[in-house]
Amino acid sequence: MPTSRSYGDACGIARALDVVGERWALLVVRELLLGPQRFSDLRRALPGASSNVVADRLRELESREVVHRRKLAPPASSWVYDLTAWGRELEPIVLALGSWGVRVPLPGTPTTLSATSVLLFLRAAARPAPTAPATTCRVELDDRVWTVRTAAGQVQVEPGETSRPDACLRTDPETLNALLNDPGALDVALSGGSVVVTGDLSALRLLLRAVSAPSPTVGRPSAS
Repeated sequence: MPTSRSYGDACGIARALDVVGERWALLVVRELLLGPQRFSDLRRALPGASSNVVADRLRELESREVVHRRKLAPPASSWVYDLTAWGRELEPIVLALGSWGVRVPLPGTPTTLSATSVLLFLRAAARPAPTAPATTCRVELDDRVWTVRTAAGQVQVEPGETSRPDACLRTDPETLNALLNDPGALDVALSGGSVVVTGDLSALRLLLRAVSAPSPTVGRPSAS
């Protein structure tokens, strides 16, 4: 059931934790940083949380005006959860927390790694050459599609299809994370079938190689 527990502390830190301090709450926020998601998407991204727990956290965050639920326009017409303007102000806080937490030892296996986590790192850490041509890549991770655009030295990531991608990549989050750590392993992944690429392979290589070092604003997921 949703909780209404409070620290009863007037400090702003304590009041913030009254809103987002429950277990799984900030991970729900993390999953929404790149755009709206359906309940089923959130449930799949957080396999360690039961459906009831995810639903409770969403209700709490919605009641606190951190998250809102809305219906997508046709033809999708599905209900999704999205961050409010106030909720989006949590982004630099969540990314800074990830940077701080990267020094914490990994939990015991098995571990999970969501597509959003890997793509947040890609967005923050990739540094394409400012003079490089703009590219658009279609990235499919665990049956969800994302569009990754590079232009003027910046990377943008958003959920959904793109009409004319330069390259298409299909893999899983763990494999993409490993390729960001070692772009030279792409050929082995292609031959082994863990990665499928169509279109301009050189555009994808440039994107992977643009991740040269962890960004100070986000913690890098550990390589699988």
